[in-house]
Amino acid sequence: MAECPATAITQAASEALRWATSNDSDLDLLIGGSKGIVSHHQLSLAIDGREQQLLRALVPFSLPGQADPDGEVARDQLRVAIVGLGYVGLPTAVGLAPRCSQVIGIDISTERLDAIASRTADLADRDRPRLAGALAAGKLRLTADLAAIAAADAVIISVPTPIDGDHKPELSSLRGACAEVAGHARPGQTLILTSTTYVGTTTELLAGPLRQRGFEPGADVFVAFSPERIDPGNPDHSPEETPRVVGGVTSRCATKAAEVISLLTERVYVVSSPEAAEATKLYENIFRAVSLALANEFADACSALRLDPIEVTLAAGTKPYGFLAAFPGPGVGGHCIPCDPHYLLWQLGSKGRSAPLIEQAMRSIRQRPERVVERAGEVLAAQGCSLAGARVMVVGASYKPGVRDLRESSAVPIIAGLASGAADVHYFDPLVPVVALPGGHVLGTELNPGSDWDLVIVHTIHPGVDYSWVGDCHVLDATYRFDDAARRSVV
Repeated sequence: MAECPATAITQAASEALRWATSNDSDLDLLIGGSKGIVSHHQLSLAIDGREQQLLRALVPFSLPGQADPDGEVARDQLRVAIVGLGYVGLPTAVGLAPRCSQVIGIDISTERLDAIASRTADLADRDRPRLAGALAAGKLRLTADLAAIAAADAVIISVPTPIDGDHKPELSSLRGACAEVAGHARPGQTLILTSTTYVGTTTELLAGPLRQRGFEPGADVFVAFSPERIDPGNPDHSPEETPRVVGGVTSRCATKAAEVISLLTERVYVVSSPEAAEATKLYENIFRAVSLALANEFADACSALRLDPIEVTLAAGTKPYGFLAAFPGPGVGGHCIPCDPHYLLWQLGSKGRSAPLIEQAMRSIRQRPERVVERAGEVLAAQGCSLAGARVMVVGASYKPGVRDLRESSAVPIIAGLASGAADVHYFDPLVPVVALPGGHVLGTELNPGSDWDLVIVHTIHPGVDYSWVGDCHVLDATYRFDDAARRSVV
């Protein structure tokens, strides 16, 4: 009789605990002894009161920063290389710099390295002085030389994993980075992939090439996956306070990787394999994508019923179990949610499988900017105006408040859609000086927007920016939360 999926999942999840009871050396690492102790942090997860079940299925770590009795390098003496200094890699480097001997920041873009060295790279306000201090103290070394990987005790891979125009994974950066790390690896290193990717990447692109070089993961080198969890622009979710998940090729790989990741956060949880950790990250962002698609659809339903979707969402959120609030908006942007689910869809498609709910959610997300443009036409028509020739201002171009990031921002297709409807479209965003539209047209931000607009579409509101001028305009509030306008419509 074939094993049922639920049984297989339960057995895989409990494998992490079996590590702690079947191997004396790992027992010391996982549940006490001189090397480490189990963390007693309360799980703060939205899992419907099943915390105790999860505590039995995960291994929580809390490893002290003392010298390893086996003669290995103490954590505070580690040299850690970060391959890729983007929105994840740079904050990771800044977070590690005070806690280890040296951070080697590696990026093939000299332009990016120059921006970091000159302190002009996009970075959270809290991290700017930390970057300056790390550079001034020599704790952060910047280089484009990938051979520097060999000088590190631990290597963290943090490179972009976007999708192409056909919504398929664009894997060139990932494959290139993993090949370089595997090619420059030396015995004793801990190699950790953090980029969101398809299930099996760590084994395929790191463990496999290392074995071809004669390095056995778990004995000669230590290989693991630990998905990044960074929320750009949100000071409430600092990396230090955000739990991380680690899945190693072997139990020893997991403990070595957890030791490194615990320099960034004291809450580290181990799962049974790199594949489980890779799937964890995909599920996190797929859940968010489906929730946001539902929130937008429910907002449309509320509009038809003349209800405020924010009020209804907040009211539903008073239920202490079984509901997680997501809020509607103009679209879904950024580096994760519009992209990551396609890694699973692509992988399932290669196996002849489908995921209809996820596929529909991603279609809904892609179509949301079209609905904003359509709604703009309806609001203008109610004023006796046509979209063609109307002067329309889009407020905010980045994909979320407080960031300069345009990746997958719904503002771009909204602006393009308005322009294709012959509107005279402009935008205002002090964090984004230029927007490149499809077809090569480049639009610059308005510096003094005034209030002489037929319609203002509120897309992104940045903290600390004066939007008082918007209150005098006829507003289409795509955020559903800008209520400082007397003449306000919502999507």
